[in-house]
Amino acid sequence: MLRGLFIGLILVALAFSQEVLKLGAAVSFSGKYAKEGELLKKGYELWKETLNSRGGIRIGDKTYKVEIIYYDDQSDPKTTAKLVEKLITEDGVKFILGPYGSSQVFAAAGVVEKYRALMVQGGGASSKIYKQGYKHIFGVFNTAPDYGKNLVELATELSPRPKTIAIIYEKDIFSEDAARGALQTAKKKGLKVVLFEGYPKGAQDLSSLMLKIRLKKPDIVIGAGHFKDSVLVVKQLKQFKINPKFVGLTVGPPVPAFVKALGEDAEHIFGPVQWTKSFSYKDPLFGSTEGYVKAYREKYGEDPEYHSAGGTAAALTLQLALEKAGSLDVEKVREALLNLKEETFYGVIGFDETGKIVTKPMAVIQIQGGRPVTVYPFKEAEPVYPKPKWK
Repeated sequence: MLRGLFIGLILVALAFSQEVLKLGAAVSFSGKYAKEGELLKKGYELWKETLNSRGGIRIGDKTYKVEIIYYDDQSDPKTTAKLVEKLITEDGVKFILGPYGSSQVFAAAGVVEKYRALMVQGGGASSKIYKQGYKHIFGVFNTAPDYGKNLVELATELSPRPKTIAIIYEKDIFSEDAARGALQTAKKKGLKVVLFEGYPKGAQDLSSLMLKIRLKKPDIVIGAGHFKDSVLVVKQLKQFKINPKFVGLTVGPPVPAFVKALGEDAEHIFGPVQWTKSFSYKDPLFGSTEGYVKAYREKYGEDPEYHSAGGTAAALTLQLALEKAGSLDVEKVREALLNLKEETFYGVIGFDETGKIVTKPMAVIQIQGGRPVTVYPFKEAEPVYPKPKWK
């Protein structure tokens, strides 16, 4: 009798046990993009733990606990492609959370498309990603030209109005895209472009460019690159005693390590962001933008910035599409993504036919008092301008 009862309890437990939905992500935990990769993973993990703590994800008549398989792509696009292929062909993962970096996302996209899997990513902004005719790649980042555009639009609204601009960029598909966004907007706004020049990936010294900038004395300096590039640009602007009225850099300024690396030299540097905690939206998982910020602080002891938020938003977007599709069939989930228009902590999520997000704004932050504050287009504080000289 006891044996029969024991077997019965086991059968009941199995009937109600949760199935597991495995997702995969090849992310940079070492190499040049390790800082950004760490932040992206934080965003994924917060989403996963919050979702699982609330019972998991409901797809059709089943509920799934979520697991994420991670691999380190070492900041190398070729490694990204190999690891994404491994996730799909060996680990049996159909749904991929994207890597960090446009080159990495671009490398992963071809593999995802080849195997007809599906990727939602919040780590790559190059417009090139969406010009390949891919059907299974969706991104929650505004494309890279918006980074440069937002910086220049803000600068030209300040007084005294700047007249000249120098734009330097790392030679990769994201940075050049962002730089061209700045260039096009500068021309539209009537600024005189005194320098537009790239530098090699992984450059450790920009002295030749700094000499050119010092000679031209531009009112605005825009640097398009990644975290390490932004730190290098600030150090060398100071080293060469270059004092523009406005310094705007992509990627670096909102990352907490930027201020840690530069101290007071980080003050008054501007940076474009995909998301800021000053956004105010409702959210189906965290309740609101404020709820997301609170959850992030409780888990990590710091405020979220846009790399982490992009990771959470990508994962949440996939969740919403799976729930909407009510199926694990890739094509049904893809169709759900194309028809998605949902308000989240990150903004309204909606895509065009290429998989590019078309429904959310960007913003610009400035380092003030050792922390990033939103100064455009909505304001936590007024921008400090012109930038004081280096101390």
